[in-house]
Amino acid sequence: MAHPRTFDAGLLFSGKSSGTKIMGYDAPSEYTPSIDPYYTLHNEVRDVVVWFLMPNPDPLYLFGSVGAGKSSLIRQIAARLNYPVFEANGHDRLEFPDLIGHLAVHEGSMVFEDGPLTMAMKQGGIFLFNEIDLCSPATLAGINTILDGSPLCIAENNGELVVPDPMFRFIATANSNGASDETGLYQGVLRQNIAFMDRFIVTEITYPSRQVECGILHRMFPVLPTEVTDKMVDLANDVRKNFMGASSAHDALEVTFSTRTLIRWAKLTVAFQPLARQGISPVLYALDRALGFRASAPSRMALREMAERIFPITTD
Repeated sequence: MAHPRTFDAGLLFSGKSSGTKIMGYDAPSEYTPSIDPYYTLHNEVRDVVVWFLMPNPDPLYLFGSVGAGKSSLIRQIAARLNYPVFEANGHDRLEFPDLIGHLAVHEGSMVFEDGPLTMAMKQGGIFLFNEIDLCSPATLAGINTILDGSPLCIAENNGELVVPDPMFRFIATANSNGASDETGLYQGVLRQNIAFMDRFIVTEITYPSRQVECGILHRMFPVLPTEVTDKMVDLANDVRKNFMGASSAHDALEVTFSTRTLIRWAKLTVAFQPLARQGISPVLYALDRALGFRASAPSRMALREMAERIFPITTD
């Protein structure tokens, strides 16, 4: 069984000792994420690490564009701290029992099975609530007392009282800041109750810098020339600007490049290298399968035009 321990925060996250102590566990559990050797902790790690340094912090709410790495950031910090992570994904039909647990039949008897929130509270883990702004504000009001640090009373389990472990942490992720989606880019996002949002520390997560994403692709796909991977990152950033309406080159695209889509594009480019012998550009062919085919016909054409300016048809 893992036990709480302190780490040197600077040594753990930057490789340089700082003397600042951060709490984690002395060993991983089955719920602790694995460390991704290619993951780079970017600027926003600062806000989250400071939050972990705080004693009994308010819950944390991370918002940002699709694929900006909100959940990945938490998982990779947790992996380095050996923290167990219990996750739930929000949707418009989510109900309170999906979080705290429900009665189920086990070997002919009715037993109560803990949900991810209850497990995190009992085991001193992180409850990671993804896409929380897709949930009904009325449903989320049921966890207000938990956000305040109060025990959870489970009526369905004979009134069991779950006192949160001191290591318990509550983190929510979303595409909006809780005030609904003014851009119209994220269907299903709901405006959240102001009393609910008042319980959170709110932090915006942006895409990694060009330097960070170039470094990721260089390390993951050394077979690709540096010039190619750097141009991939440049195109990804152009598409993101267009998606957010910051570019006037075309009508705004309805798809965008997350870092995971960028990695998928590079991976497919490597896989489709043999197509170069047939006069087909692996880079452009892979782009359609990584992102283009998810777009409307006009957007796909616009994406193709943007790509061909960076990667001429003759490029292998």
